[in-house]
Amino acid sequence: MALRIFQRGFNYSQDGHGNRLVYHLQGCNLHCPWCANPESMAPGGTWMDKEGGRVLSCRSYSVDALVEEAQRSAMLFFDGGGVTLTGGEPTLQWEALGELLNALHDAGIHTAMETNGTHPNLAELFPLVDQLILDCKHHDSERHRAVTGVPNEIIWENLARALDAHGDVLVRIPLVDGFNASEADAAAFAARMAPLPKRHAAFEFLTYHEYGKIKWEQCGMPYTMRGGFVSEERRRQFEQTFREAGMQVVRT
Repeated sequence: MALRIFQRGFNYSQDGHGNRLVYHLQGCNLHCPWCANPESMAPGGTWMDKEGGRVLSCRSYSVDALVEEAQRSAMLFFDGGGVTLTGGEPTLQWEALGELLNALHDAGIHTAMETNGTHPNLAELFPLVDQLILDCKHHDSERHRAVTGVPNEIIWENLARALDAHGDVLVRIPLVDGFNASEADAAAFAARMAPLPKRHAAFEFLTYHEYGKIKWEQCGMPYTMRGGFVSEERRRQFEQTFREAGMQVVRT
């Protein structure tokens, strides 16, 4: 079985604990207008105009080849590192994803997965994912649907399951001005998190950037974001609101 991957390489601490080999899986069921990897959205890949010509965003790798690469890289997994599967949205390639996670688990390699939390069977993967990184973009389902194209009820259900059953969860909230970054939003996020178990969880706030804007142009897709930037002061306000509610806040 094979997986479609649009980017792969090493990163330290930003995609899980320690130094990690990160695989970005093709395909995403959300269409966030600020996405830094718009080439990842189409499940079969996106044609991009680059200096070297027109290229397809992804290529296929067998599970065996990826596991072999991870095993060869084991000496680089320092500070608790390992393999991270991210996207796009990795759960769109469900069967191959499960096969890869099983193989990495059997090989004794630490696994992390970053997901938008929309797959209804996400909890089935919990035993195979050592660190779960779950994006949570909005507290209100209709607002989430209006901007990303998908409602968020299943995301919050999966978040509750993860916080209850998983031993290492990082919840990431991307702050985008005009979407989810007001003081009222901070209070609403904290209120929704309040009744959930948080003993094995940490929370991180990521602020909007335009690093992926050039990719939208390369994909022939309009970049519709205007503004979106969030001040450091507002980010600290979110962090303080969560700390006052008894939640652990981190910056990776």
